[in-house]
Formats: sequence, structure tokens, C-alpha cells
Amino acid sequence: MTLASPQFLVYVAGGVLTALIDIGLLQILVFKGVDPLLAASAGFAAGLCVNYAFHAKVTFNNVSTFAKLMRFLCVVALNYLMTLGFVAVAVALFQQPIIGKLVSLPFVAVNGYLLSKYWVFKQGDTAA
Repeated sequence: MTLASPQFLVYVAGGVLTALIDIGLLQILVFKGVDPLLAASAGFAAGLCVNYAFHAKVTFNNVSTFAKLMRFLCVVALNYLMTLGFVAVAVALFQQPIIGKLVSLPFVAVNGYLLSKYWVFKQGDTAA
């Protein structure tokens, strides 16, 4: 099964690294007095860049192209919308957004991995 592969574990490790960078930069900037929304945006942007580079080079060992970057950003947008859906349902049912966020994580991880493997970074695709 694809999700039991070492490649999936590398994908998850890249996600953990990304989260650490995102949250770490957020915390550092807030500690230094930067506006929290600006700090959150900077953390997200840094994490996004690291995430793309990590998966292009490490997880999928693939050449990065503009087309692949655009497909990756589509996956990010889809996963963001999926997360919002889980959060909205959790708020409606339990008034607890964190429940939706936590429940969304495995779905977002699997969706991101499969779309990255078979669409974003598919082997043999060298489209510019």
C-alpha cells in the first residue's frame, strides 16, 4: 500500500519540519514584537517554501518547475479548504475549532501525499 511506504513517512517528516519552521518563526517574531498576523503570515510563507523544496528534492527526488509549483499551490489551496470544512463542522457540532483542525490532519496529509505523488511530482513529468 502506498501509505505504508517509506516515502510516505518521509512526506510526513517533511510536514513536521514545515510545522516546526512555521510555528517557530511565528513565535520568534511575536517575541520580537512583530504584529501576530504578520508573524503568522511570515511563518506560513517560510514553511510553505521549505515544504515545497523538501518534497521536490527529498520526498519525490524530482526536478522543480513552474508548472509543478503551480500544481503544488493548488494542492495547498485544496487542503486549506478541506481544513476549513472540518473546522466549520466541528464548530457547528461542538463549538470547538481545534477538534476540526486535529481531525483534518490525517486527511490533509493523505490527500497532500497522494496528489503530490501522482500529480504534482509524478515521475517522468518534466513539463516546464
